[in-house]
Formats: sequence, structure tokens, C-alpha cells
Amino acid sequence: MQKGTIGVTSENIFPIIKKFLYSDHEIFLRELVSNAVDATQKLKALALSGEFKGETGELRVKVSSDPKKGTITISDNGIGMTEDEVNRYINQIAFSSAGEFLDKYKDQLSNIIGHFGLGFYSAFMVSKKVEIQTLSWREEAQPVKWSCEGDPAYEIGKGKRKERGTDIILYLDDESKEFASEDKINYLLNKYCKFLPVEIAYGKETEWKDGKQVETGKDKIINNPSPLWTRKPSELKDEDYANFYRELYPMQEDPLFHIHLNVDYPFNLTGILYFPKIKDKIEVSRNKIQLYCNQVFVTDSVENIVPDFLTLLHGVIDSPDIPLNVSRSYLQSDSNVKKISSHITKKVADRLEDIYKNDRKSLEEKWDNLKIFIEYGMLTDEKFYERAEKFSLLKNTVGKFFSYDEYKKLIESEQTDKNKKLVYLYSTDVQEQYSYIESARNRGYDVLVFDSQLDSHFVNLLESKFKDSSFMRVDSDHIDKLIQKTDKEKPLISESEVKDISTVFEAVMPSGSHYSVSIENLGENEPAVLITRSEFMRRYREMSALNGGMNFYGSLPESYNLTINYSHSAIKKIMEQKSDKLSLDISAFDSRVADPVKALDEIKESIKGKKEDDIDLSVKERKESLEREIEGINDERKKLLATFGKENEIVRQVCDLALLSNGMLKGEDLNRFIKRSLSLIS
Repeated sequence: MQKGTIGVTSENIFPIIKKFLYSDHEIFLRELVSNAVDATQKLKALALSGEFKGETGELRVKVSSDPKKGTITISDNGIGMTEDEVNRYINQIAFSSAGEFLDKYKDQLSNIIGHFGLGFYSAFMVSKKVEIQTLSWREEAQPVKWSCEGDPAYEIGKGKRKERGTDIILYLDDESKEFASEDKINYLLNKYCKFLPVEIAYGKETEWKDGKQVETGKDKIINNPSPLWTRKPSELKDEDYANFYRELYPMQEDPLFHIHLNVDYPFNLTGILYFPKIKDKIEVSRNKIQLYCNQVFVTDSVENIVPDFLTLLHGVIDSPDIPLNVSRSYLQSDSNVKKISSHITKKVADRLEDIYKNDRKSLEEKWDNLKIFIEYGMLTDEKFYERAEKFSLLKNTVGKFFSYDEYKKLIESEQTDKNKKLVYLYSTDVQEQYSYIESARNRGYDVLVFDSQLDSHFVNLLESKFKDSSFMRVDSDHIDKLIQKTDKEKPLISESEVKDISTVFEAVMPSGSHYSVSIENLGENEPAVLITRSEFMRRYREMSALNGGMNFYGSLPESYNLTINYSHSAIKKIMEQKSDKLSLDISAFDSRVADPVKALDEIKESIKGKKEDDIDLSVKERKESLEREIEGINDERKKLLATFGKENEIVRQVCDLALLSNGMLKGEDLNRFIKRSLSLIS
């Protein structure tokens, strides 16, 4: 029995392996099974070259465990190792000194496996002792045993293995005993080793016999050694891709379509990407693309290898050209990664453009599911926007689809306003905004549907890209103001009367929001009162909410435009009732306020151009006194008008109708409206 120490210059290497090198302890099994697969693949290569002339037999890797003893064994029938090879590959960790290693790498978990071959030593993350039993493929080789208890000391001597290959036996430490359980090993093998190119056996197949499940004695193979992405696209049918998707995601709906990646220059990349159904919302399950390196699972966090919007795709990417850190769980940023990312984006755009050109009907049928994905890409990737504008579609409220150019030609004759600006009308909810859509249609206009949560951002993007154009939500103002063909004639009423009418109607509106009142001649067949939300404010509030924060716009109170249609008979009736009931009181207020206003105007004229310090104190006091007196009279006037508004059933009815059409009438107010409506028609 030979004893020695691992070829490093510091005894700190094992604590560093255990705590620093690997960000996720569970990958030890992947590393050891991958090494066993490599040993098996090397034997295949030797057999093909003629260097190995024996029988390879059934090549596979076997994993076994004993939860009671706390052991895991990884066995292969690959090339095995001689004593000299154990000394070279196990005892000499391949770097010049542990001191240099610690100085350079302990604070940056990057690029260590590739340079230092530390995969085997991941075993010590979970083990108090590791044993190797191995027998080389070489003629007259002797079996070798190696063991180490997690420090630089090791023992090497004669082993007991009788057949070619290697056993790695892990004696788990107390904190890691859970890894020996059947459920845990099944989970880890399924996660990391599902598509390794050599059969991985764990446990035995079972069958139903005599009312119970019994073992058949046949090894249970847990992986698919020839996954779909390793095969040529010309050999595969749509059914094969659908079946593979179900293998990857057993509980998911079938995807829309797929892209098969198969590149060997200037980098090696294979894989299959699927477009999932994401109609209702962006499913924040972005970790659906699995990254593999030569069929070894690396990670499902691929943000650094595919553009952000493509993380919504599902599927598999496999590339030996992607640099990995020691845990193989995070990607480094380098030129290869950037090239691969650009290529994947191009392939996705190519596929979508091909469907647009050759099977547009299919694209239209899938559009509601694809829309969020494509919009996300156009918003976040300028190059993708340039490609996507060729195949991106616009859908209108009657379900017809148009390319950007087609839609522009459709609306430009009717929807160009007096300032030569093309106005795109859109709805976010066809049912809720139905009356506004009908109003637009009655004028020969068309209305688009933008009903995804990205659309407030996307509308902004299109507005910046489309020359001399604006996007207006169909309920953001009266239709004749959204597409203004001529200047509208204003009602002939005084500024004082405008203020009085505003006070009457504001009094019955729900509190907590800001209302900007205007009086317009909309026409006698238009609603008496129209409540709309400013396109600018609403859009930016929605963008703020989507971004997950309350910025300046998001923190402002809700703001509405309250348009009173002076042409409507109900409004004329309200004006008559106001005149009948309040004309004497309002005249009295006018008389009371006239003298103070005149006096205040005279004072303002007398101090015009003077500095504050040059104005006599008595004049200042007189001015302030007059301002308080005028404010007091105006407050009394407002209270009188507000009381009139609240007590007037027609005012309440027309305002409630406007609130109802916007989905803003609820609870007790809605109940009162129903009762009032019944009383008015009975």
C-alpha cells in the first residue's frame, strides 16, 4: 500500500473546493457521471481506431446507492486507469501551485474546470471519504484502489475490480446523507444526465405482478442517449418535434412551432427551440431553455446567451463552444457567446419571416399567442425590430390582420387629421370600449386591438418609428377630437358661465380623481357627458405600473377629461333649470362681488411695476382683505352650484351614464343609478 499527498502546495485546497469552487453542491453527481461517460466514449474511440481490439460489451454507466450506509457508487466499463494514470489524473491537480490558484480564483467563480480539471474533486463537496476502484483496458493492467478522506493525504494500492472500468464510491458526510436517497438521485439524474450520450442505469425496471410492482432484474435506463437535437432535421417529422416537447415539458400545452438549430461554423451549435403559447400574459417562467454542453446539462438560466426576449422560448441549446465557470452554472461573456446570441436571433427572425411569406394564414391563426413575444423582441432588440417589421401584424377589432404597410394604405385617406398627421385608433378592450369603437366606425374609421400588457410601451415604439403618425386609444377623447378634421365652433357662453357649469358637474363626480372640464358642441346625437382619460397620462401610468414602480406619472392622482356636450337636449334642460332656480342668487353674488373686484383691480393697477418693498403696508393689507372677501363670495357661489348639481336628478343621471360607460360606476352609486333610472321611466 502506497501513501502520499495530493500534489498541491497548500492544505487549504479541500475547504476551498467544498466552499468556494462550486456554487451548487448537487452538481457533484453530474461531474462524476460525466467523467464516467467520457471514459466510456474514449473506449468507443479506441475501438473504432483499432487500438482496442477486445469486446466493448454493453457500454453504460451505472449509478447505485445505499441510503443506510450513506454511499453512492458511479460505475463505468470504459477505459479505466492504471496506477500511473491515477497518479497523474487524480493525485496531481493540474495547476502550478495552490497559492497561485487561491490568489487568482477564490473570489471569482469562473473558468476553472476547463483549465484545471477539477470535476472529480466535486465529490468532496458531499463526501467525507472517496474511493476509486479501477482497472485499465490495457493488457496485463492490474486493478488499482485509491482512497482519500478529504485532505491532501491519500492511499493507493491493489484494487479488487475484475473487469475493465472504474467505480467511484462516495461515503457521504453527515450533512449530505440525503443525496443517497432514491428520490434525490432520480431527481439529479433526470435534471443533469437526462440526455447524456451513453446509457445511464439506476435501479431496476418494474412490472405489475400478483397485485404489486416487482423488479424485473433489467436495468432501468434513465436517459435518452440520442435526443432529437443530435439528429438531422431532414430525418425528423413534426410529430417527432411534438413528442420531444412533451418529453421536455410533460405538463405543457403543445407549442406553436419550432426551430431546429444546426450550425458547425464558425461555432458549433445544435438545439431545438419552441414557441410556447403565451396569449394571456408573459409567463415569467423564463428558465425553460436548457443549456447543454455535449449533452451534459449546464443550466436553465440562459439570460447571457440568448437575448432577453428569447428567454420566453422553450427548448434546448447544446454547444461545446460556450465557456463555463467551475460550477458550469453561469455563463461568461465573450465573443463566442455574442455570436451565438446573434445567430439564434437571426434564426428566429428567419423562421417567422418564412412563415409570413409562405404560410401567412398560419401566422395569423397563431398571432394572439405570438404577439407578446414579438413585441417584446421589437422593444428590446433594435436589430430584431428591423427584421420583425417585415412580418409583424396589426389586428383590428373585427379580427382582420394587416402588415404595417397594408394598414397604412387602408387608413390614410380617412384617418389623416387637419395637420396632415395619420391617426391610428386602437382599443385595449373591445367589449368595454364598444361604444367608442362604434362611434369611430360610424365615421368610416378603423380601430386596432392592442390588448397585451406590453402595448403601452409598444404603442410608444411604433409612434416613434412611424413618420407623421400618432396612436390614440379610441376612448381617450371624443372621436372628432381624436381625428380633428376642422376647427370646432365653441359654445357661445361666458367664462363665468363655464366655471359655473364646471362646478355643477364636478360636484357629482367621484372624489379622489382630478377632472378637467370642457364644454363642447359635440352634436345633439352624441352623449350629454363624455368621460375620457388623457392618452398621454394614461399611457405613462400604464408604463409605470408595468415597470413595477410608481414614478412621477404613476404617483399622480387619476386624471380624467369631463366633456359636457352643450348641444345635447339634456344639458340645455339642466341650464334652463339652473337659470330658473339660481338666477336670482347668482345675480346677487355678481352684485356682491362686483365692487370688491373693481376695488382690487384698481389696487393692482396702482401698484403695477412696483417692487414689493415699495408698496405701502396699508395698501397690501387692503389688497389681501379684498382677495379674502372675493374668495369668500366665490366659495358661497360654488357651494350653491354644487348643491344644485347634487340635488338635480338629470345632472346625476347624465354623469352616471358617462361613468357607467367607462366602468367607473360601482357599489352604492350603481345601485342608486338603477333606482333613479327606474323612477325616471315609471
